[in-house]
Amino acid sequence: MTNDYSVYTKEELVNLLKKLKSQKKYGLIWDEERAKEQFEKESENALPVLKEIKSQEINTNSSKPFNILIEGDNYHALSVLNYTHQKKIDFIYVDPPYNTGNKTWKYNNKYVDEEDTFKHSKWISFMYKRLALAKKLLSENGTICVTIDNYEIHNLRHMMEEIYGEKEIVTTVIEHNFRGRAKNNFALTHEYALWALPKDKDIITRLKEKADDIKRNLRRTGQGSRRKESPTLFYGIEVNVNTHKILSITQPIKFKEKLPKTKNKNSEYVFPIDNNGVERRWYYGPKTLKEEIKRENVFAKKIRGRLEIHYQKAGKYKRRKSVWSGKKYDGSTYGSELLTEIIGENDFPFPKSLYAVMECIESATNNKNAIILDFFAGSGTTGHAVLELNKNDDGNRSFILCTDNENNICSNICYPRIKKVVKGYNFKGKVKELLYERKITFSIIKNCDNLKEELEDTISDNKKKYDDIKIEIENSFIRINGIRNIDSKKKGLDGNLKYFKTAFLRKTISKDDLRVRITRESTEMLCLREGIFNEIKTTNDYRIFQYNDRTMGVYYSLERTKLKLLKQDLDKIKGKKILYCLTLDPFGLDKNDFWNWKGISIEPIPQKILDIYGSIYEY
Repeated sequence: MTNDYSVYTKEELVNLLKKLKSQKKYGLIWDEERAKEQFEKESENALPVLKEIKSQEINTNSSKPFNILIEGDNYHALSVLNYTHQKKIDFIYVDPPYNTGNKTWKYNNKYVDEEDTFKHSKWISFMYKRLALAKKLLSENGTICVTIDNYEIHNLRHMMEEIYGEKEIVTTVIEHNFRGRAKNNFALTHEYALWALPKDKDIITRLKEKADDIKRNLRRTGQGSRRKESPTLFYGIEVNVNTHKILSITQPIKFKEKLPKTKNKNSEYVFPIDNNGVERRWYYGPKTLKEEIKRENVFAKKIRGRLEIHYQKAGKYKRRKSVWSGKKYDGSTYGSELLTEIIGENDFPFPKSLYAVMECIESATNNKNAIILDFFAGSGTTGHAVLELNKNDDGNRSFILCTDNENNICSNICYPRIKKVVKGYNFKGKVKELLYERKITFSIIKNCDNLKEELEDTISDNKKKYDDIKIEIENSFIRINGIRNIDSKKKGLDGNLKYFKTAFLRKTISKDDLRVRITRESTEMLCLREGIFNEIKTTNDYRIFQYNDRTMGVYYSLERTKLKLLKQDLDKIKGKKILYCLTLDPFGLDKNDFWNWKGISIEPIPQKILDIYGSIYEY
């Protein structure tokens, strides 16, 4: 709040003092009147609805859920979602404007610059309204993550503690610019992520780094690895020389006993003897080995013309740390450069790293059917991240993106990016995929033989899959990357998208007229609420939609004469059915009209919509 009281009139100062006196003494206090937004003026005599832009629909895989892109002020979009998705969102990720004063954020169609006396009040007011609406969308274990930098982190923290008071607020640090942003005193390399998590619940998923997975030779090396130190772990493993299938295991072989040979011309015994002829021991005893072979964790492979026995163990899952540092979080490489690769040259400032957003989503939920919301969608990184995660684990997550079209951000950046990521896009160049990563520690150096084998095995396993294999050492990490040369098109990730724009329904003097009109104008909202979009029948009085084994009907008429026809149509359809039916009675429907409607859920409208909008817009 400003200390420049000269901008107030005498009457305003008196009112301000009264307001300050009545408010809490700890927490956020800001000038709400001075910070009133343009959308509030636009909504004074209107209610938001959604209109689908059919020409922008993307549909590549009927087995996948529909994702949603809403173009319009995110406050209006959140108002609509308060009806369609209340308590349905599993994770919210937002990267709001950082209010740096460098004319990157507009408030009421004007840039907020460094000299704006009400800079902080405007930002707090702007964010508070939206975070409060978003809270009602979260499911029981739903989580929200908001990224921010130094300029407003203190205000954001207070805000989230006030709005999400029943949740635990946790701050993590993400190094998103390892080169450093030039400022006084320090070169800033990080930003913050503030999480609102359910209290007393261990909700954040565990992390299993690829580097922690073990995949190496079953033959021990290093200290304590010789045969004489563990004689019972020296035995033969019979392997088919053609299929490399493990056939049998001998008993432990005593010292000076002649090594056995197989009677099968298509097999041979493999012993724990290294390339220098040194007799060593196996990692597992015979009993454990048999169990691990059944689990397919032990296998034979030929390396440089010699059969070797290898084993694999998944790394342990660990708690995620509060400081995220690594190349994959770099906003330049995996944000700006990636966006340019997909849609060409653009002027979108500071897109997030795809992998930083993916990790935020992975951290918040292990539900492969999760619904993820981003109401500051910007360049569409969150949507891209959801599609990438689905590709990685065959998930069915879906996203809802909300953004305005300031500077054509929705039509020229966000939508084209999602479309190209789904369908594929022209690309010529090299694509790098991380195959192996391990931090070089003293322990690793002590067991350098194991490290050497891991590197050799990774290269051997992947050399036919990639055009090139590169080893690099950077910041105490050793990495192996597979390089693919692409000279035509990057393959799409598959998915479906519905594109909506916010529109407005003007209020009228007649409440009954408003009820009738909002019922007809809210059909797209009902489709979004139920996730049912395929229209199979249209009449003047009703419409029927279907998706898989679910059906939705919407009855617009106040006349009962056409209900019989609607019932006949619905009775022909199998599966789960719901009917939204217009009623002027705020208390619901006349149940006598539906006494024999079996297998169909009846939902009155539009009273619930009006109740929600009434609480938001205070009409």
